Amino acid sequence: MPKFVIEREILGAGTLTDAQIQDISQKSCGVFRQLPQVQWLHSYVTDNKIYCVYIAPDAEAVREHARRGGFPADSVNTVRRIIDPTTAEAAGVSLR
Repeated sequence: MPKFVIEREILGAGTLTDAQIQDISQKSCGVFRQLPQVQWLHSYVTDNKIYCVYIAPDAEAVREHARRGGFPADSVNTVRRIIDPTTAEAAGVSLR
């Protein structure tokens, strides 16, 4: 199944308390129980945005999760490739 990166604009996201983050996570997981075809891998919290990585059959399933949970989904992008430092090594280039 495809992976997606979801950008959520949430002003002050970086200052949310542990309890607020837990509440948001619990609400999200409750929606996942209704949409078992969608899986949350992890999220990155910045000052005013949260970037989530999901596995889902399509972008519409990701948007449906957002609608049901009351979360913004300002941008939903399909991951086409994953690259990291080992990508350079595979091409015969040493990073050392």
